[in-house]
Amino acid sequence: MKESDLDIQTIDPSLYNEDLAPLKHKDRNWGAFEIFNVWSNDIQSLFGYTLAASLFLSYGLNGWAVMAAIILAGVIVMVLVNLTGKPSVKYGIPFPVMIRASMGVRGANLPALLRAIIGIFWYGVQTYFASTAVALLITALFGGGDGGTFLGLSGVAWLAFVIVWLFQIAIFWAGIERIKHFLNWAGPMVYVVMLVLMVVVWVQAGGDLLPAVSSIFSADEERSGSAVAAFLAIVGTMVAYFAAVVINFGDFTRFVKSERQMKLGNLLGLPLNVAFFSFIALIITAGTLVLFGEALTNPADIVERVDSLPLTIVAALTFFAATVGINLVANFIPPAYDLANLFPSKISFKVGGLITAVLAFFVGALWVSVISQIGVPGFVNALGAVVAPFYGIIVVDYYLIKRQTLNMQDLFSSAEGGRYHYLKGWNQRALIAFAGAALFSISTVLVPALSGLGGYGWLLGAALGGLFYYGLMRRFRAVPAISHS
Repeated sequence: MKESDLDIQTIDPSLYNEDLAPLKHKDRNWGAFEIFNVWSNDIQSLFGYTLAASLFLSYGLNGWAVMAAIILAGVIVMVLVNLTGKPSVKYGIPFPVMIRASMGVRGANLPALLRAIIGIFWYGVQTYFASTAVALLITALFGGGDGGTFLGLSGVAWLAFVIVWLFQIAIFWAGIERIKHFLNWAGPMVYVVMLVLMVVVWVQAGGDLLPAVSSIFSADEERSGSAVAAFLAIVGTMVAYFAAVVINFGDFTRFVKSERQMKLGNLLGLPLNVAFFSFIALIITAGTLVLFGEALTNPADIVERVDSLPLTIVAALTFFAATVGINLVANFIPPAYDLANLFPSKISFKVGGLITAVLAFFVGALWVSVISQIGVPGFVNALGAVVAPFYGIIVVDYYLIKRQTLNMQDLFSSAEGGRYHYLKGWNQRALIAFAGAALFSISTVLVPALSGLGGYGWLLGAALGGLFYYGLMRRFRAVPAISHS
């Protein structure tokens, strides 16, 4: 494809601004290392660690089976993101522009808005988790205050929360290059600190550590339901954890130089990374069982108990950096694009980011007293289930209906004759496919009779979305768009 094909000839201010426009190949400088760091920061956030560690304890499964389920989830996510990332590598467009091809140039605002809501939600949650690391640092250096709380947070916790919130805005405001550099050192640093923490815990636990690991691997706890059901539920929960990033992966791959670089980054960053990080989480969790008589799944709690000031300072700074890193990538950049897509002439990428930050402040502030009471796995599954059908719709549309060919001019045109105008800018068949699949996928989380399917809500929703969409569209398969590639 020629670079000139990515120039938009007719500017429609209701669909176009510089942040949404196709990115030329000469302006892309991300490689496999940057994509690896997107995933390493995602997995290595405090929330990601807590989820991985709790999976070893929650399902009463043999530890090897839990590890296999987590790795399988990593492989599944790798395949899924290779599919959604490819169109944006080719055309240099973010998720809300790409989904115009299937939902319509106006209909794309629905998935963009839902994805923005989920991103804002996660942004608030992760801001709180990052603030726990900063609170740990402040307490270690200056003490913990008088113990008074408001909405479940102490004075130190509130101070830490505001510091993290402002710091993230400052980095985001500096632009995508600064974010990339931040990720590139934050990701590797977390591994170093987690390995040090593992060694410290191992040394302190001594000869009792391996028996503790064995007890986790022997699955002697009570389990309701079959081992296969538990295995699949873990796979489903881990896939749902990555769900939001899976759908809008094009927001990152538009910066990547080639499809090969994207695939290499996904291979290193997902199955291999997930396996190694889960192993570290397992060893540390077993160590806490020996040292403290209980399995601790929050690294901040572990560092606090290990009682080493240098480790506390380094670990707190690193956990903070890693959680901020994934927050910027997974929960700040996507809503910023999504909100810009709603009103391109009024909301730029940066303004979208500010709106995200302000709304997320309240989510994070209420996490301890209200939102966390829902329970982590159910919370992850419910959020993922809502947007799951869009994944199936995007993939089926691009690969089976549009045959991997999009017309850039029509993606930015609201003219009635445009390929993606459909009916007043909305593809009604896509809406029906989404509604039917979303109803089912969210039911697996909310309806008690379907609770047995809870862990698979995202995967089922994505599959049904694609299936319904293909069934509705196959009689009206679009004529392939004109292409110079």
